[in-house]
Amino acid sequence: MQVYCTKQHVNNGSNRFCTHCGEPLPLPVGQLVDKRYKIIRQLGQGGFGRTYLAEDKNQGDQQCVLKEFAPQVEEPQDLQKAKELFEREANVLTKLQHPQIPRFHASLQEKLGGRDFFFLVQDYIDGDNYYQLLEQRQSQGKTFSEEEVLLLLEKILPVLAYLNSKDVVHRDISPDNLIWRRSDNLPVLIDFGGVKQLPASQGFWFTQLAANNTLLGKKGYAPEEQLRQGKVFFSSDLYSLAVTALVLITGKEPQGLYDSYQGMWRWGKEIKVSPKLEAVFKKMLAYQPNARYQNANQVLKELPTKMSTKPPNSYITKIKTMIVAPGGKQGKQTNKIISKIQSQTQLISNKIPAPVWLRPFIVSLGGTAAVGLIVAGTFAVVNGVIRAVSSISVPSIPSISLPIGQPVSDKGKSSNSDILSRRQQLEIPEGFFIRMVDNLFYTKHPELQGRSLTSSAEDGRLRDEWSGIADNLLQKLEQANLSSAARRKLGSYSQKDFDTWRRQASNGEFGNYTLNQLTKDTYAKFDRLFPGQERGKLNQQTYGQIWYAIAADQVSKVKSGN
Repeated sequence: MQVYCTKQHVNNGSNRFCTHCGEPLPLPVGQLVDKRYKIIRQLGQGGFGRTYLAEDKNQGDQQCVLKEFAPQVEEPQDLQKAKELFEREANVLTKLQHPQIPRFHASLQEKLGGRDFFFLVQDYIDGDNYYQLLEQRQSQGKTFSEEEVLLLLEKILPVLAYLNSKDVVHRDISPDNLIWRRSDNLPVLIDFGGVKQLPASQGFWFTQLAANNTLLGKKGYAPEEQLRQGKVFFSSDLYSLAVTALVLITGKEPQGLYDSYQGMWRWGKEIKVSPKLEAVFKKMLAYQPNARYQNANQVLKELPTKMSTKPPNSYITKIKTMIVAPGGKQGKQTNKIISKIQSQTQLISNKIPAPVWLRPFIVSLGGTAAVGLIVAGTFAVVNGVIRAVSSISVPSIPSISLPIGQPVSDKGKSSNSDILSRRQQLEIPEGFFIRMVDNLFYTKHPELQGRSLTSSAEDGRLRDEWSGIADNLLQKLEQANLSSAARRKLGSYSQKDFDTWRRQASNGEFGNYTLNQLTKDTYAKFDRLFPGQERGKLNQQTYGQIWYAIAADQVSKVKSGN
C-alpha cells in the first residue's frame, strides 16, 4: 500500500515518516494509540497535524476523534508557539461544557517511529459542516436562504454567548468550523485550536511570539485587528460569524463580497438580504471593534423575529422520516415519526426514488464528518435522489466496442455493517455513494420508480439486491486503488477540473504528457473497472465522478514525475 505526504511524495504504507522530506505520515488504519484508541480512518489535516476517527476500546468501541499534534515547522520559536496553541486548546476545552461544543476527553503522548506525538481526544460529531452543505447546494444552483441563515444565527449565537461568559473567543469561526449535527439538527462549533482565554482584567487579547504577534484566523473571515495586529475582542467572533452567514447566503467567498479598494461590503449588489437583517450584519461587520455589538446576546436581541424559522427541508426532514431499519426490524426512531410533513419534502413521496427501508441507514452509512472536518454528503443524499439524472460529455477519445461485464455473484455479499465500515475506511462521501447505488438500482428496476420499498418480506429480495449493488460498487472502488484525496472528492468533480488540467497541460506543467494521453490513460483504467459504459455519455453524478477521480490521480502522478 502506498501513502502520500502533503507534498505528494510516494511512501510505503509501513513508513511513519516521508523518506523524501521527513514529514510525519498518516497513522494507518488499525493503529492503536495509547493501547486504547484504534484508528478507523483519517478525517483531515492542517498545519499542526491530522485528525482521525477512532474507536475507544475501553468504552465499548465508542467512536471519538483523535487530534494529532505534529506541526510542520522548523524554527524553534514556531514549534514553541505550536505547542502553546495545542496545550491552550486542551486547557480551554477542559473548562467548556456546552452541548454544542465537542466534549473534551483527554490529552495524551505517544512515541511513534522514535518521535513523540501528542493527541487530544474529543467527541465525534456525526454530521456535515456548512461549507460542504453549501458546496452541495451550489452544485444544484442554490445557496442557503435568508430564513435558514437566520435559524443558524439563532442556534449558534447562544454558544458564543456561553463562550463570552467564560471569557473565551474562538478566533476561527467559518463555515467549515460549524457542523450540522444529525442527531438533533443543531450547529456545533468545532476546532478550538486558536482559542485563548481572555484575562478578566483585559479588554482584548494580544499574544506575542518573540517580537512578532501571533496572527490567527482565516483571511476574509477574521477582522482587521485580528489578522494584522493579533488583537481579539468578543466582537471579533461576531464579525467572523457575519461573514460566514453572508457566504452561506450568497455562495461567494468573502473576497468577492468585500471591495478592498473602497473598504466597503457590496450591499445591494453581491449581498441582497432584508433591510432588518442587513442592519444587523452591518453592525456585526463594523470596521472598528467598538462599533460592533459587544457580545452575542446583543445580536440575539436585534435579530429579525417576523421571519419564519422552519428548518431547512433539504436535510432536516430526512431525519424525521426514518421509519424502519433494514431487514424489517423496527428502528429506534419509530416512535418519533412525524405524522404530517409537507408533501413537497416527504422522502416517502412518490417523487423521490429512494427505498423507505434504505432511509434509516442512509444516515448511518455516512457518519463521516467529525470535529474539524468536513465530509460531503447529507444534503446531497436527499437532493441527489430528488433531482433528475443528468449527463455530461466527459472528454473522450474515439469510442471502442467493449463487452458488457458479467453481474457479480451474490455469494459472500457483505452485510450493511460491512458496507458502512468499508465505505468509511475508503473515505467515500456518503452523498455520492448513496446516489450512485440508488441510480444503479433504479436503472436496473425502472418499474420501481415512483414506489418505495418496504420492510415487508415481499421486498426482502430487492433490499438484498440494493445491498449487493452497494457491495459491488465498493469492490470496484477498492480495485480502482484511488488515492484518499481522489476518493474524498467523489461527488464534487466537475468540468472545471478538466478545464484546469487543460490549462495546466497548455502551460507545460505536464511536461511532454498531453491532454489526449491523460484521457486515453484514464479510459484505459476506467474501462477495465466498468466495461460497457458508453464513452462520452457518462453520468455526471455517478460514473463521471469515478472517471474524474482516476484522471485526478493520473495528473498527480504526472506532476510528481512518477
